[in-house]
Amino acid sequence: MPHFEIHADDVSAAKTFYKGLFSWEFSAMPGGEDMDYVLIEGRDIGMDKGVTAGLMRRMDGPASSGGPIRGGTMTFAVADCDERYQWALANGGAEAMPPQDFPGIGRCAYVEDGQGNVVGMITPAEST
Repeated sequence: MPHFEIHADDVSAAKTFYKGLFSWEFSAMPGGEDMDYVLIEGRDIGMDKGVTAGLMRRMDGPASSGGPIRGGTMTFAVADCDERYQWALANGGAEAMPPQDFPGIGRCAYVEDGQGNVVGMITPAEST
């Protein structure tokens, strides 16, 4: 996946949510001002990291919360799935799938981001 985008009705609120959840930073993309397009920088995301990403204003109106997923679901590695899940719920996120163990894979959860998107997090299983 060389590039992904997150669409949001409120770009500012989405930036706050993802900054808190994954410690992402954001910078305006030159030429993307009309779409409120910002580039994402994170531990594994950025111009020099093999995967780039953007966050932009949703163009087709609000997605309905609790409705079917529209688009891809992204899952990111985190140190503590349960802690990040609780952070998300306390900061505008909503439950999509509570933390669950998947043998040999890790502990995974999904939350809605307050913008109609679902994002996943996983604490990978330790290798034995």
